[in-house]
Amino acid sequence: MRRIVPTLALLLSLGCASAPESGAAPTGIPGLKAEFQSYVDRHQTAGTVTLVAWKGKVLSLDAVGWQDIEAKLPMRTDSIFQIASMTKPVTAMGILMLEEAGRLSIEDPVEKHLPEFRGQQLITKKEGATITLGKPSRPITIRDLLTHTSGLRGSSPPGFGDLYAKRNRTLAEATIAISQWPLEFEPGSKWAYCNSGMDTLGRIIEVCSGTSYEAFLGERLFQPLGMKDTFFYPNDSRRARVAALYKKDKEGIARSENMLGDAVGGRFPLPAGGLFSTAPDLFKLYQMVLDRGSADGRRYLSEASVAKMTQNHTGDLKAGFTDGVQMGLGWQLVGTPTGVTEMLSPGTYGHGGAFGTQGWIDPKKEMIFILMVQRTGFPNGDASDLRKSLQSTAVSAIKD
Repeated sequence: MRRIVPTLALLLSLGCASAPESGAAPTGIPGLKAEFQSYVDRHQTAGTVTLVAWKGKVLSLDAVGWQDIEAKLPMRTDSIFQIASMTKPVTAMGILMLEEAGRLSIEDPVEKHLPEFRGQQLITKKEGATITLGKPSRPITIRDLLTHTSGLRGSSPPGFGDLYAKRNRTLAEATIAISQWPLEFEPGSKWAYCNSGMDTLGRIIEVCSGTSYEAFLGERLFQPLGMKDTFFYPNDSRRARVAALYKKDKEGIARSENMLGDAVGGRFPLPAGGLFSTAPDLFKLYQMVLDRGSADGRRYLSEASVAKMTQNHTGDLKAGFTDGVQMGLGWQLVGTPTGVTEMLSPGTYGHGGAFGTQGWIDPKKEMIFILMVQRTGFPNGDASDLRKSLQSTAVSAIKD
């Protein structure tokens, strides 16, 4: 049995819309907006958008601070953010959709769909400038790519170092280069965060679906869910709503031009981290997943696929960047709540992005937490940890 504090009870009795219209925020969680305004006042961030939902209802949608300090543009609830690696679970959803359609199995060797991976080598020894190669015990699988256990080089291969900045190569070109670099470790033997593996999954989606990666996700997810502000390549009107990126400096924050590539007219959608989105759009996606794969009478993923995506696939391997984290298929999981995840239930799943965005789904509490921010250089776990503030304040408002 749960009880809700009076403000939240009133909010629910008023029938807050499941998916708020852009720019229209519900009443809010007591203290949450003020807490995040304090981060702006202390120059820990330029501005944020936060969204908290419980049992399918948005309890709080708040914008504070500035979308662009120099241009004096206030942050809005429909401001657009580069969500970077929060793209990874979306890419995983595309793979599971194709598995349901019989186009692939996550147990398939990658080389079954991308023949350029045949005969891939493994680095067996490094001695100074000398590298010894051998044959891996087995080829890498789609599951390995989904769980960051493939052994692929984590970053772009030689000659493609500017790929994310320029977006000037296709997925087909990139995966050919990725396939020619030897594996760093035996497939399945350890966890190592791997952007190139996620980009390879994007190419598998193209080959198995017969359409481009970005078109597949647009047609199968973004458009039917009404995610009108989620995309890979911004046009001029959308760019005007993209929040600027700020970095930590000795004065607090300073503008940074280290954006994740200028995607205008790009050819590389970046399945590991190329999406732009808004808090209301991400709520629609996450609520669909929390509702076991369906939304508004339409099924996007089977219940079995959602369950498979959100269970531990790395066993006892150390996974993730914080303690107590496990790895699902594209999703990071809370195995043992601790530190920044201490207010979440075991089995909570989500992902963060390079510029501070976070999205977490707690199926036990039936809660969704979305943090939108564009900042870099601030460590997790310290006094400026926005994710922990959001989760702690929201969960404390709902009592057992």
